[in-house]
Amino acid sequence: MSHAETHRVPNQRVPVRLQEYGVGVFKAIMTKSALKKALKKAYITVDNVTATTATFISGGEEITLTLPDKKTSGKKFHYSCHILFEDAYLAVIRKPPGIRVSGNHFKTIANALPQCIQASEVDDAIKPQPVHRLDYATTGVLLIGKTNSSIRKLNALFQNRVVTKTYYAVTIGKMKDSGEIKSDIEGKVSLSRYTLLQSVPSKRFGQLNLVQLYPETGRRHQLRIHMSEIGNPILGDPNYGTEGLVLKGKGLHLHAHSLKFTHPFTEEYLCITDALPQKFKKIFPEIAV
Repeated sequence: MSHAETHRVPNQRVPVRLQEYGVGVFKAIMTKSALKKALKKAYITVDNVTATTATFISGGEEITLTLPDKKTSGKKFHYSCHILFEDAYLAVIRKPPGIRVSGNHFKTIANALPQCIQASEVDDAIKPQPVHRLDYATTGVLLIGKTNSSIRKLNALFQNRVVTKTYYAVTIGKMKDSGEIKSDIEGKVSLSRYTLLQSVPSKRFGQLNLVQLYPETGRRHQLRIHMSEIGNPILGDPNYGTEGLVLKGKGLHLHAHSLKFTHPFTEEYLCITDALPQKFKKIFPEIAV
């Protein structure tokens, strides 16, 4: 047994790569990463020809997704999500540390969402889906789509870089008041900016800094890599920290503080924020964020 969906492509002004066009087309695969996996596993055809990540479409084609049935245990992951914003189209929640956003695991934010997010009553409502990722150890604001069309439009906002993301981190060592880091990550150009807010002396680390971070691109582990590249790794980072200076037991000090974007349906400008975790305030007690 298998699950199949079809989609007829409307005329396109210019040919577009299927892996870009197809995000949100099928209810069963609503994210770019899921679409790439489906292409690599040969689950998608275009006019009955197996599609790949190199396939382009121009209009009039019939795209078919065929997924094998999955055996499910019927178990539901119940987790109490802290909701920062919610309406019929989208939601923003607080992601805690130590939980994956999605993936082949039972305990994920994605599996918890149907139990903690209100179901949308909009015609194309689907199972709520995260539309971007935060690392396993990172905390903070996470954007959720609740309808087919909202997920497609929110993905487009990220792709077009019109979502402003602000992070806070605690870094190790002396650093400049502000800076820009540009480098290749996995063969792709990546850009981050930072502003130093406050520094305190530390017997173990020499100096700890509270910095505001602005990722202009969205590569995997980008902020962690960039801070390490300039010699100021993020406190608690086991992957990119300095040997002998990795803080154990307190977790990664990286927090997604805010998302700013224009709501794709109401056109309201949203600025959703999440206060700094207590572990930040223990180091910088005078910071009111």
